[in-house]
Amino acid sequence: MTWVKVCGVSRPADIEAARNAGADAVGLVLAESPRRVDAERAKDLAAAAGDLEVILLTVDATASQLLDLAQHVGATGVQPYGDYSALAAAACRQAGLVVLRPTTVRDEVDLTDIPLDQIPLLDAHDPEKFGGTGRAVDRSLLQGVDRDFVLAGGLRPDNIADAIAEVRPWGVDASSGLESAPGIKDPELIHAYVQEAKRT
Repeated sequence: MTWVKVCGVSRPADIEAARNAGADAVGLVLAESPRRVDAERAKDLAAAAGDLEVILLTVDATASQLLDLAQHVGATGVQPYGDYSALAAAACRQAGLVVLRPTTVRDEVDLTDIPLDQIPLLDAHDPEKFGGTGRAVDRSLLQGVDRDFVLAGGLRPDNIADAIAEVRPWGVDASSGLESAPGIKDPELIHAYVQEAKRT
């Protein structure tokens, strides 16, 4: 069954909606975004997550910064972007955290630089944003991927089943496609997305 993440949650109601829908994980954005939360808010949300995986999305956090953040928040995983992402990912994996390793899909996908104990997160390219863009990945470029990965980028309740059927990802991750306005999650969209993803 597909692993399902709801990213960019910012309110306790979002956590509750994800948990009630049967999601496996939520993502907390600690970087510039309409979905950004600070470390204290993230800690409160993580405490409400129960048995959901809690993944921190950061940009340009060093290994020590990300480890400190994860410990402070009570996160179970990280999704590091930016200049220090490789070193931060390795340190967090060594500490026992789940690592989703963001990878931009522009042309042929090459995952040889991502260690096998990290899970590639394949997202559409945007020159200005680190995810949450609503842009879909060209799924024809993923046909040759021969390891577990998480598919992101433009996923919504009305296209998630087709995306899973086409490329068979290990997991899926949606954010902007589950919102009624930028940064505002819609519980009905969360429910429909999770149910459709788990059905396939």
